[in-house]
Amino acid sequence: MQFTSKQRAYLRSLAQNIDPLFQIGKSAVSPEITAAVSEAFNTHELIKLTVLKNCPEDVKTAGIMISERTRSDLVEVIGRKIVLYKQFHEDPVIKLPRK
Repeated sequence: MQFTSKQRAYLRSLAQNIDPLFQIGKSAVSPEITAAVSEAFNTHELIKLTVLKNCPEDVKTAGIMISERTRSDLVEVIGRKIVLYKQFHEDPVIKLPRK
């Protein structure tokens, strides 16, 4: 999904108030991390992850890999934080600004 600048800014503002659910460490983007993030999208539309300094992968690369594997949208990568968004199919909780 392509976000407009207003939609991306809205999601970033919501992400400021949430704590990271997962930490990616020296095992990098493993199948276990991917499965856990996919499972978390059953109850959350917006997820924040932290990439630790001992992770062998680049933060942006890790964010892209996780978003592709979970079929979610990469909202932002800032510092060592990754924010992902996946809209609920039936009844979305987060109402994005109109395009």
